Amino acid sequence: QVQLVESGGGLVQAGGSLRLSCVASGTGGSINSMAWYRRAPGKQREMVAVVGSGGNSNYADSVKGRFTISRDNAKNTVYLQMNSLKPEDTAVYYCYVVTTTSNNVHYYWGQGTQVAVSS
Repeated sequence: QVQLVESGGGLVQAGGSLRLSCVASGTGGSINSMAWYRRAPGKQREMVAVVGSGGNSNYADSVKGRFTISRDNAKNTVYLQMNSLKPEDTAVYYCYVVTTTSNNVHYYWGQGTQVAVSS
């Protein structure tokens, strides 16, 4: 059973930066894509950024140019560097990992970490 442990959330003023980390443990297969999602109060969960096993990445339009996703395959860790934060970035951020074993694809969510941006 894969466990995802997130860290790095907190309270920051607008224009500030935070770096989220998510460590995946117990992976019995290969980790494919790793991503960050977020859910703001009263809104649906949305994809923020995703990075594939080869390092290719994709971002939501709202964070392009401000957020950077990266991964360290040796550490089974995905990061989200968030710069120029805005109040509208306030949300619970979730790590999402897709792994594959010989015959199956598995999907895992972290428990979430709160990010609050004050104006």
